[in-house]
Amino acid sequence: MTAGSLERMWLLAKIEFKLRYYENKLGLLWALLKPVMDIAIYYVAFKIILRQDIPNFASYLFIGLIMWNFFLESTTGTVQILHNKKYLYEYSNMDKMEIYTSTLLSNSIGFFFNFLMFFLFFNLVQTRGEGLSPYNLWIIPLFVNLYVLSLALSLILSTIYIIAKDIHQIWQVFTAMLLFLSPIFYKQDTFETRLPYFNYLNPLSGIIINARRTLMFHQPPDYRLLALDLLYAGVLLVLGVTLLGKLGAKASEKL
Repeated sequence: MTAGSLERMWLLAKIEFKLRYYENKLGLLWALLKPVMDIAIYYVAFKIILRQDIPNFASYLFIGLIMWNFFLESTTGTVQILHNKKYLYEYSNMDKMEIYTSTLLSNSIGFFFNFLMFFLFFNLVQTRGEGLSPYNLWIIPLFVNLYVLSLALSLILSTIYIIAKDIHQIWQVFTAMLLFLSPIFYKQDTFETRLPYFNYLNPLSGIIINARRTLMFHQPPDYRLLALDLLYAGVLLVLGVTLLGKLGAKASEKL
């Protein structure tokens, strides 16, 4: 990948990010308000009504939801990318992979703002600095894992969309179910007792669990979960790139 293509992807990512938020009256503030509103709703539902006994539940929810929202925006939001951004690969020399990467980079900017908000809230408000630990640095490889997993599924879903447009609705239903089959709202031991081995079948579960271990609990990641999640992301990425190579050429005529 050349310096020119990297610069082009970053420019496209910044433009997409600005268009997404700056056309709204609240602008960039909306990127920060949305996860806070989500947290407030789920906090009332699970902490106050269902009485989940989880320490620092607001932060527990916060980190789970920002990981989930990045995954959701990067997959559901790109199912139709080859149709919506057809002009980029038809009338310019942009490689299709550059289009995917720039979209996920745009989502990464939003993730960074939300993560910064979580980090300040957890360490300055809830724990008063006691949450700081060298293990916090594990968030970098964990986010890379999340990014690659999201990119891989984005490639797979959008190339399937070329020949089966129903995949968009199917994925929306699947992710609505997956939200409640991921350990976002529940205690980890409760989740593992009720759904044994599901942590190992759902790579997003492992990423969220390890993010909490390293950012909130002063623990290293679960290395077995981490290795498996990286394997999932790598295998799915190879599959996604292969599908794009085989079906991507048909995008112009079929979309």
